[in-house]
Amino acid sequence: MKRFLNIACLCAMALSPLSVSAVAAATRPNVLLILVDDLKPALGCYGDTLAKTPNLDRLARRGMRFDLAYCNQAVCAPSRNNLMTGSRSTTLGIYDLGTHFRRAEPEAVTLLQFFMKQGWRTEGIGKVFHVGHGNHDDTLSWSVPFQPDKVVEYLKPENSAGGQLTREEAYFTNQKLGQNRDLPRGAAWEIAEAPDHAYADGRIADEGIRRLQKAAQKPDQPFFLVLGFVKPHLPFCAPKRYWDLHDPKAFMLSQRKTPPDGAPSYAGKTLLELNQYTPVPDHLPLTEDLQRTLIHGYYAAMSFMDVQVGRVLDALDRLSLAGNTLIVLWGDNGWHLGDHGMWTKHTNYEQANRIPLVIVAPGVAKPGTSTRQLTETVDIYPTLVELAGLPQPEGPQKIDGVSLVPVLRNPNTRLRDHAYHAFPRHREGQPIIGRAIRTERYRLVEWKKPGAPSSTADLELYDYDSDPQETQSVAAANPEAVARLREILAKHPEARPAR
Repeated sequence: MKRFLNIACLCAMALSPLSVSAVAAATRPNVLLILVDDLKPALGCYGDTLAKTPNLDRLARRGMRFDLAYCNQAVCAPSRNNLMTGSRSTTLGIYDLGTHFRRAEPEAVTLLQFFMKQGWRTEGIGKVFHVGHGNHDDTLSWSVPFQPDKVVEYLKPENSAGGQLTREEAYFTNQKLGQNRDLPRGAAWEIAEAPDHAYADGRIADEGIRRLQKAAQKPDQPFFLVLGFVKPHLPFCAPKRYWDLHDPKAFMLSQRKTPPDGAPSYAGKTLLELNQYTPVPDHLPLTEDLQRTLIHGYYAAMSFMDVQVGRVLDALDRLSLAGNTLIVLWGDNGWHLGDHGMWTKHTNYEQANRIPLVIVAPGVAKPGTSTRQLTETVDIYPTLVELAGLPQPEGPQKIDGVSLVPVLRNPNTRLRDHAYHAFPRHREGQPIIGRAIRTERYRLVEWKKPGAPSSTADLELYDYDSDPQETQSVAAANPEAVARLREILAKHPEARPAR
């Protein structure tokens, strides 16, 4: 079985960059990219004692866990653009669900295209690029036709208004766009006595295993397989046995029901996406029973997805593919579970932007390690390219990320002192962008119209040493920290206006 070359051996051989690349090309590692929709770091391996995620936990033990990883925008379509193009939302100028990334960069070479051009077979199942809300897949990225599956589905007709097309089903299948408000709402959760393959994540795992079996028969053809699991995205539909893993009484409800003191009124959100489902009311507050059921549903759906990932990992081992396969686990954004009175994502706050990231790189990353290197989604593209021994991409789109290979070799290495993310809002009817800098201690958010003078900005500053729950913006009280962080932010290009 092919194995990754030990980095120490490479150094001892004193190979030139060209010969290192040639050796890497000879081994040509496979890539298994596991994407999970709306997955926050509420995992056992991240210290969550209520999570039932043994398979993701054992995956983390095989590689490196990134403890300070952040998405570049906390909503699925732009975040997946960031992953696949290596470009931040503020570089592309795409912040919404419905705009395809090729509107900004028609000739962009995606991460998948880059590997495909180098001889990898690229295959995808489930949710990879965002399909829905008027958006569509990227056919140029696949060696074989992409195989989608459902994001929103119900087994019980009573949960979809008697088997009708619901609002969110319509959005995610590009049906009746513009008429969605006239459609019935589906249920926010479903508890069903059903086999795993009755829902999308079970089928995605089934097909992923079949693809791995086929790949094992062609050892000279490296694969790049992307599995896009949809849970814990709403609605929280999962077989009953996964709900039964959790005691709903054990979940603590958020004590902070209001936005941070001193934050601009437009910076947060309340329900939004959650309003598309029953029995959620149009406005806060939510009853304690409803809050607890939603949290229970999130954890149950996460446990369901965890088992499906475990089945894929078992197949990878059983087929003797693991030794020559890079594995990346990535959540596209975090998720508010009632903190600050907020639910789902769509903010610049910690719960919406911090994500799980695990990279397994045999022979490079020591198993069972972790790092506090501040990391962004856009870093994954150049990291996988370097791990595969390929030359770094040169566009045509701007690659905003940096390769994390030095960190994989030594978790104490530091490549940057901050992570960058953004989210759009409106202020007095005008579009603005909140660009954010997250260091180990602080987050600064600067809200203004792209290109406008910095004097027009509203600011938020949070000190996570003294206030990890983001109860108060201290921008006015700490001008020194604001000045330092604005100097960092000024090194980043202005946000590109929305397309």
